[in-house]
Amino acid sequence: MKGIVKAFDNLPLLVKIILALPVLDIAWAIYRLCRSLDKGNVLGIVLAILMLFFCPAIFWLIDIITLLVMGKVIWID
Repeated sequence: MKGIVKAFDNLPLLVKIILALPVLDIAWAIYRLCRSLDKGNVLGIVLAILMLFFCPAIFWLIDIITLLVMGKVIWID
């Protein structure tokens, strides 16, 4: 899991923004799940699984904004 998280963190900003587009945003949901699994955060795991199936279309705009402002997606870890 650490490898996936590290790979996503090291991507160029343009690639991160492309992955945050509505259809491709599922990649960031998987990133959040791997990040929570790596840290053992039970609440994060549950929320990431819910995001993976129910609301990836909601978070794409939030992901793009946080990528442009902070250079990374936000998560509860």
